[in-house]
Amino acid sequence: MDTVEHGERDTEIARELEKLRTRLTGELVEPGDPEYDEARRVWNGMVDVRPRAVVRAGSVADIDPVLAAAQHTGLPLAVRGGGHNVAGHGTVADGLVLDLAALRRVEVDPGTRLVTVEPGATLADVDRATTPHGLAVPVGVVSATGIAGLTLGGGVGWLTRSNGLTLDNLVDAEVVTGTREHLHASAEHNPDLFWGIRGGGGNFGVVSSFTFRARELPPSVLGGNLLYGRDKWRTALQAFARWTADLPDEMNGIISILRFPPGFGMGDEPWLIIGFAWMSPDHDEGLRLVERLRADAPPDEEEVGPVQWTEWQSAMDELFPKGARGYWKNASFSRLDDEVVDALLGFASEITWFGTGIDIHHMEGFFGRVPAGATAFPNRSARYWLNVYGYWQDAAEDARLTAFARRAHAAMEPFAELGQYVNFLGAEHGPVTPEAARQAYGERTHLRLVELKNRYDPGNLFRRNHNILPSAA
Repeated sequence: MDTVEHGERDTEIARELEKLRTRLTGELVEPGDPEYDEARRVWNGMVDVRPRAVVRAGSVADIDPVLAAAQHTGLPLAVRGGGHNVAGHGTVADGLVLDLAALRRVEVDPGTRLVTVEPGATLADVDRATTPHGLAVPVGVVSATGIAGLTLGGGVGWLTRSNGLTLDNLVDAEVVTGTREHLHASAEHNPDLFWGIRGGGGNFGVVSSFTFRARELPPSVLGGNLLYGRDKWRTALQAFARWTADLPDEMNGIISILRFPPGFGMGDEPWLIIGFAWMSPDHDEGLRLVERLRADAPPDEEEVGPVQWTEWQSAMDELFPKGARGYWKNASFSRLDDEVVDALLGFASEITWFGTGIDIHHMEGFFGRVPAGATAFPNRSARYWLNVYGYWQDAAEDARLTAFARRAHAAMEPFAELGQYVNFLGAEHGPVTPEAARQAYGERTHLRLVELKNRYDPGNLFRRNHNILPSAA
């Protein structure tokens, strides 16, 4: 493109953005505006790009004109909900960002247990609204996470075994598609789209409203952490494998291996933590299960007892502050025998610094009984799901710590099963290819997602995600 054409294009884009500004209930922020640097920031500090404009939506009515402006100008579009996406898909260089973070209303109907949520809400917003009614929507483990991205990708958390993924509890959604249709998606209406948004990410449109069915919440949750020093890691992993062989659904467990922040008072050495949340009012039964694990693998430290749900859900927030630099990898697996334990300990032994860790989520239960293919989530048969994550501050550490995550992932590949959890995936640079999506979803699910992409977003307007390429691409 020569200088004249480039100048004409810039003028046309500026004209379209001014038209857009007049149609918004929110505000349009451009370079040079006092709010621009804050408006362009995303959770992952490694993602530092300059959009052409950021629209801070004031209502869902702003979605349509933003999509129209992106299509008319050809500017790449990014959609941002609560803003906790590790891959940094909530922004785009020289493009248009639709920021929905101000739309955070949560409405609860205690009689039906239905919870309607706007797309900018965080998990904390949902928990604050539902807990006073003795209800909880199954969500993730960091309360600053946005509900929209979490749901569209999956939603693994402290209720996965007892109540499934966040997307398993979605009843219906309002979607503005890439073809600019406004569609109600549920099991009865546009069921193909409803299937796709439950696991397929933001590939098909902007969800302007989510409705979930909440579960009843005990007055207090029995929660706890059993902590093990390095010399007991193998014993703890082996005991966890035995313990999880026959647990009731209401026991939700996650292993973490990490070094605590200085303010936690846990010293400089890394710890293995077996965390659990027992989602039944009968705490005595839960304590008996915990005692079985404790007897098999006596911990060095522990904290066990009743806890309020909002306190439990926000306990790990400090580990993932906004602006941290992040890169994540994940793998599903079902064995936790000596060979797999050797592999886990091989890379876990490298975690001597604050800022990187691993989680092993125990799946099964409700999650595992959802039929394969009922949603676009790639794998229902895996017993465990590994997340290798980083959250460091110094840019000089980027190469070393992203390399650690890749090494850890490679060490687990011989034991890995089908699929990748897209919410546990960092950004991979390079051209988007169908192969990347096939690896994430598996061949059968990927083919079905491509069919939906062809129907609802054939122009790939929604491509700032773990992208499903339409056939035309």
